[in-house]
Amino acid sequence: MEGAKGITTQMAFCNSKNINIMDNTVGSLTKFERQIIIGSLLGDGYMRIMPGRSNAFLEINHSIEAKEYVDYKYESLKRLCESAPKERKTNEGRVAYRFFTKQHSELTELYDRFYKQGKKVIPLDIVVDPVILAVWYMDDGSKSRDRDVYINTQQFSIADQNRLLYCLRLLGIQARLNKDKKYFRIRILKDSINNFMRIIYPHIVDSMKYKLVMTP
Repeated sequence: MEGAKGITTQMAFCNSKNINIMDNTVGSLTKFERQIIIGSLLGDGYMRIMPGRSNAFLEINHSIEAKEYVDYKYESLKRLCESAPKERKTNEGRVAYRFFTKQHSELTELYDRFYKQGKKVIPLDIVVDPVILAVWYMDDGSKSRDRDVYINTQQFSIADQNRLLYCLRLLGIQARLNKDKKYFRIRILKDSINNFMRIIYPHIVDSMKYKLVMTP
């Protein structure tokens, strides 16, 4: 499968704060910060570099219903942030809850790996560990009434999704691509759901436990 060769073991998490930030004086990212950041990039996290700036920053943006989850990410990353999460009204009249990190050279390295021509991609050398997997699932995971478990990866190409399937197999999780209307997403196979849940459970925040499933 594409990307199998280059897989190495360096991935992790990070947290975020505000946009109006010039230079960042914090040191190297910790492993946990990297895990949070990478899990977020697999999901709803968004990175960009402002015109005229050298380094990237991360935006964490969820609905206000996910306030506890956003606060968890902020507490995990607040060393990198300048201000706490804030509410904002969207054009559709919904209320979002978000924060931004400062600009950081290591975020720029991640930006260069996860973005090509402004589009989010999956790096060839990506490795998914339990913390990254948990954040990814809290961001983009869902379950059906029939207790099927999905990760909504429709934004990624088929090649990128196959790369993610390979990462899941390295964790002992069997999954395949499932067509959702005209796009594809990842479906965890029934025989792997319990193992998948066992791996992510220690890292799931209380407000996201409604996404958990245990099969007989």
